[in-house]
Amino acid sequence: MEVSQAMLERRSIRGFTDKPVPKELLEEIIALANRAPSSMNTQPWHFHVLTGEVLEKVRQGNCERMLGGIPPQREIKDHGAYDGVHRERQIEIAVQLFEAMGIERHDKEKRQDWVMRGFRQFDAPVSVVVTFDRSLEDNGTIAHFDLGAVTYGLVLAAWDRGLGAVINGQGIMQSPVVREHAGIPEDEVILTCVALGWPDESFAANSVKSRRRPVENTARFVGFGEAADSQG
Repeated sequence: MEVSQAMLERRSIRGFTDKPVPKELLEEIIALANRAPSSMNTQPWHFHVLTGEVLEKVRQGNCERMLGGIPPQREIKDHGAYDGVHRERQIEIAVQLFEAMGIERHDKEKRQDWVMRGFRQFDAPVSVVVTFDRSLEDNGTIAHFDLGAVTYGLVLAAWDRGLGAVINGQGIMQSPVVREHAGIPEDEVILTCVALGWPDESFAANSVKSRRRPVENTARFVGFGEAADSQG
Protein backbone atom coordinates (compact mmCIF):
# COMPACT_ATOMS: atom_id res chain seq x y z
CA MET A 1 0.00 0.00 0.00
CA GLU A 2 1.27 3.47 -0.88
CA VAL A 3 1.79 5.81 2.07
CA SER A 4 -0.68 8.31 0.64
CA GLN A 5 -3.30 5.57 0.27
CA ALA A 6 -2.90 4.49 3.89
CA MET A 7 -3.13 8.08 5.10
CA LEU A 8 -6.27 8.81 3.08
CA GLU A 9 -8.08 5.54 3.76
CA ARG A 10 -7.20 5.07 7.43
CA ARG A 11 -10.01 5.52 9.91
CA SER A 12 -10.50 4.66 13.55
CA ILE A 13 -11.69 1.07 14.02
CA ARG A 14 -13.87 0.42 17.07
CA GLY A 15 -15.16 -3.07 16.34
CA PHE A 16 -12.93 -6.12 15.96
CA THR A 17 -13.16 -9.83 15.27
CA ASP A 18 -11.78 -12.24 17.84
CA LYS A 19 -9.18 -13.52 15.37
CA PRO A 20 -5.74 -13.48 17.08
CA VAL A 21 -3.04 -11.19 15.77
CA PRO A 22 0.27 -13.06 15.31
CA LYS A 23 3.15 -11.82 17.44
CA GLU A 24 5.39 -11.80 14.37
CA LEU A 25 3.05 -9.38 12.59
CA LEU A 26 2.99 -7.08 15.62
CA GLU A 27 6.79 -7.11 15.71
CA GLU A 28 6.86 -6.16 12.04
CA ILE A 29 4.45 -3.26 12.61
CA ILE A 30 6.41 -1.95 15.58
CA ALA A 31 9.65 -2.16 13.59
CA LEU A 32 8.08 0.15 11.00
CA ALA A 33 6.73 2.53 13.63
CA ASN A 34 10.18 2.73 15.20
CA ARG A 35 11.31 4.70 12.17
CA ALA A 36 9.28 7.70 13.37
CA PRO A 37 11.23 10.94 13.94
CA SER A 38 12.07 12.03 17.47
CA SER A 39 13.76 15.01 19.07
CA MET A 40 17.55 14.66 18.81
CA ASN A 41 16.96 10.94 18.02
CA THR A 42 16.05 10.35 21.67
CA GLN A 43 13.47 7.65 20.79
CA PRO A 44 11.79 7.93 24.20
CA TRP A 45 8.97 5.46 23.46
CA HIS A 46 8.15 1.97 24.72
CA PHE A 47 5.36 -0.37 23.57
CA HIS A 48 3.73 -2.82 25.97
CA VAL A 49 1.72 -5.20 23.78
CA LEU A 50 -1.08 -6.89 25.73
CA THR A 51 -3.43 -9.73 24.84
CA GLY A 52 -5.20 -12.66 26.45
CA GLU A 53 -5.70 -12.87 30.21
CA VAL A 54 -3.54 -9.84 30.97
CA LEU A 55 -5.62 -7.61 28.72
CA GLU A 56 -8.85 -8.98 30.20
CA LYS A 57 -7.65 -8.05 33.69
CA VAL A 58 -6.85 -4.54 32.51
CA ARG A 59 -10.31 -4.22 30.95
CA GLN A 60 -12.04 -5.50 34.07
CA GLY A 61 -10.11 -3.28 36.46
CA ASN A 62 -10.53 -0.21 34.28
CA CYS A 63 -14.30 -0.71 34.03
CA GLU A 64 -14.83 -1.61 37.69
CA ARG A 65 -13.02 1.50 38.91
CA MET A 66 -14.81 3.82 36.47
CA LEU A 67 -18.23 2.35 37.33
CA GLY A 68 -17.30 2.56 41.00
CA GLY A 69 -16.91 6.31 40.74
CA ILE A 70 -13.13 6.41 41.13
CA PRO A 71 -11.85 9.54 39.36
CA PRO A 72 -9.66 8.94 36.29
CA GLN A 73 -6.01 8.44 37.17
CA ARG A 74 -3.98 9.20 34.09
CA GLU A 75 -0.27 9.90 34.35
CA ILE A 76 -0.26 12.92 32.07
CA LYS A 77 -2.26 16.12 32.34
CA ASP A 78 -5.79 15.64 31.03
CA HIS A 79 -7.00 17.83 28.16
CA GLY A 80 -10.08 18.91 30.14
CA ALA A 81 -13.31 20.04 28.53
CA TYR A 82 -13.21 21.34 24.98
CA ASP A 83 -15.10 24.45 23.94
CA GLY A 84 -15.63 26.56 20.85
CA VAL A 85 -14.81 25.01 17.48
CA HIS A 86 -12.98 22.11 19.15
CA ARG A 87 -16.13 21.15 21.04
CA GLU A 88 -18.10 21.41 17.78
CA ARG A 89 -15.76 18.94 16.09
CA GLN A 90 -15.97 16.60 19.07
CA ILE A 91 -19.76 16.64 18.85
CA GLU A 92 -19.68 16.16 15.09
CA ILE A 93 -17.79 12.87 15.25
CA ALA A 94 -19.96 11.67 18.15
CA VAL A 95 -23.08 12.35 16.06
CA GLN A 96 -21.57 10.45 13.10
CA LEU A 97 -20.80 7.45 15.31
CA PHE A 98 -24.14 7.43 17.12
CA GLU A 99 -26.05 7.70 13.84
CA ALA A 100 -24.11 4.78 12.42
CA MET A 101 -24.81 2.70 15.53
CA GLY A 102 -28.46 3.76 15.78
CA ILE A 103 -27.98 5.32 19.23
CA GLU A 104 -30.66 7.91 19.93
CA ARG A 105 -29.86 11.01 21.97
CA HIS A 106 -32.28 10.01 24.74
CA ASP A 107 -31.10 6.36 24.91
CA LYS A 108 -29.01 6.50 28.08
CA GLU A 109 -28.45 2.74 28.17
CA LYS A 110 -26.90 2.55 24.69
CA ARG A 111 -24.89 5.72 25.26
CA GLN A 112 -23.51 4.26 28.50
CA ASP A 113 -22.69 1.00 26.72
CA TRP A 114 -20.75 2.97 24.10
CA VAL A 115 -18.71 4.71 26.81
CA MET A 116 -17.95 1.39 28.46
CA ARG A 117 -16.72 -0.02 25.14
CA GLY A 118 -14.02 2.63 25.26
CA PHE A 119 -13.00 1.63 28.77
CA ARG A 120 -12.84 -1.99 27.53
CA GLN A 121 -10.57 -0.86 24.68
CA PHE A 122 -13.36 -1.71 22.27
CA ASP A 123 -12.90 -5.43 23.02
CA ALA A 124 -9.89 -5.50 20.70
CA PRO A 125 -7.72 -8.64 20.86
CA VAL A 126 -4.59 -6.51 21.33
CA SER A 127 -3.82 -3.35 23.26
CA VAL A 128 -0.55 -1.50 22.76
CA VAL A 129 0.21 0.66 25.79
CA VAL A 130 2.52 3.50 24.80
CA THR A 131 4.89 4.90 27.42
CA PHE A 132 7.91 7.19 27.60
CA ASP A 133 10.97 7.42 29.80
CA ARG A 134 10.17 9.15 33.10
CA SER A 135 13.56 10.86 33.01
CA LEU A 136 12.04 13.12 30.31
CA GLU A 137 8.89 13.93 32.28
CA ASP A 138 10.14 17.39 33.29
CA ASN A 139 11.37 18.28 29.79
CA GLY A 140 8.08 19.85 28.69
CA THR A 141 5.98 18.12 26.05
CA ILE A 142 8.72 17.10 23.60
CA ALA A 143 8.38 13.43 24.55
CA HIS A 144 4.60 13.69 24.06
CA PHE A 145 5.22 15.06 20.57
CA ASP A 146 7.59 12.19 19.77
CA LEU A 147 5.10 9.60 21.02
CA GLY A 148 2.40 11.16 18.87
CA ALA A 149 4.61 10.62 15.83
CA VAL A 150 5.47 7.00 16.67
CA THR A 151 1.86 6.16 17.55
CA TYR A 152 0.63 7.50 14.21
CA GLY A 153 3.35 5.42 12.57
CA LEU A 154 2.09 2.37 14.43
CA VAL A 155 -1.49 2.96 13.30
CA LEU A 156 -0.47 3.50 9.66
CA ALA A 157 1.74 0.40 9.65
CA ALA A 158 -1.14 -1.63 11.10
CA TRP A 159 -3.53 -0.33 8.45
CA ASP A 160 -1.04 -1.19 5.73
CA ARG A 161 -1.06 -4.78 6.98
CA GLY A 162 -4.85 -5.05 7.05
CA LEU A 163 -5.28 -4.39 10.76
CA GLY A 164 -7.50 -1.72 12.28
CA ALA A 165 -6.70 0.48 15.26
CA VAL A 166 -8.00 3.32 17.38
CA ILE A 167 -5.88 5.50 19.64
CA ASN A 168 -7.78 5.24 22.89
CA GLY A 169 -7.06 7.27 26.01
CA GLN A 170 -10.09 5.72 27.72
CA GLY A 171 -8.29 2.40 27.82
CA ILE A 172 -5.66 3.71 30.25
CA MET A 173 -7.98 6.02 32.20
CA GLN A 174 -7.16 4.02 35.31
CA SER A 175 -3.43 3.84 34.77
CA PRO A 176 -2.62 2.10 38.10
CA VAL A 177 -4.60 -0.92 36.86
CA VAL A 178 -2.71 -0.94 33.56
CA ARG A 179 0.65 -0.60 35.31
CA GLU A 180 -0.11 -3.42 37.75
CA HIS A 181 -1.35 -6.05 35.30
CA ALA A 182 0.98 -5.15 32.43
CA GLY A 183 4.01 -4.94 34.71
CA ILE A 184 5.03 -1.53 33.41
CA PRO A 185 8.24 -0.30 35.09
CA GLU A 186 8.07 2.72 37.38
CA ASP A 187 10.63 4.58 35.28
CA GLU A 188 8.11 4.86 32.42
CA VAL A 189 5.08 7.18 32.11
CA ILE A 190 1.88 5.81 30.58
CA LEU A 191 0.70 8.16 27.83
CA THR A 192 -2.03 6.32 25.89
CA CYS A 193 -2.94 3.00 24.30
CA VAL A 194 -3.92 1.69 20.90
CA ALA A 195 -6.71 -0.89 20.53
CA LEU A 196 -5.72 -3.08 17.62
CA GLY A 197 -6.99 -6.10 15.69
CA TRP A 198 -8.73 -7.34 12.56
CA PRO A 199 -11.67 -5.05 11.69
CA ASP A 200 -15.18 -6.43 12.03
CA GLU A 201 -16.72 -5.38 8.72
CA SER A 202 -20.23 -5.82 10.15
CA PHE A 203 -19.65 -3.24 12.90
CA ALA A 204 -21.40 -0.10 11.65
CA ALA A 205 -19.15 2.46 13.35
CA ASN A 206 -16.15 1.13 11.44
CA SER A 207 -17.47 2.79 8.29
CA VAL A 208 -17.40 6.23 9.88
CA LYS A 209 -14.71 8.56 8.57
CA SER A 210 -14.25 11.84 10.38
CA ARG A 211 -14.51 15.00 8.33
CA ARG A 212 -11.40 17.16 7.95
CA ARG A 213 -10.90 20.83 7.20
CA PRO A 214 -9.63 21.79 3.73
CA VAL A 215 -6.05 22.96 3.31
CA GLU A 216 -7.10 26.60 2.97
CA ASN A 217 -8.52 26.44 6.52
CA THR A 218 -5.46 24.83 8.09
CA ALA A 219 -2.40 26.25 6.32
CA ARG A 220 -0.88 29.65 5.57
CA PHE A 221 1.64 30.01 2.76
CA VAL A 222 4.03 32.87 3.39
CA GLY A 223 6.41 34.35 0.80
CA PHE A 224 5.27 32.29 -2.16
CA GLY A 225 3.79 35.27 -3.97
CA GLU A 226 7.00 37.25 -3.44
CA ALA A 227 9.08 34.43 -4.92
CA ALA A 228 6.82 34.25 -7.96
CA ASP A 229 7.01 38.02 -8.41
CA SER A 230 10.80 38.07 -8.23
CA GLN A 231 11.06 35.36 -10.88
CA GLY A 232 8.65 37.25 -13.16
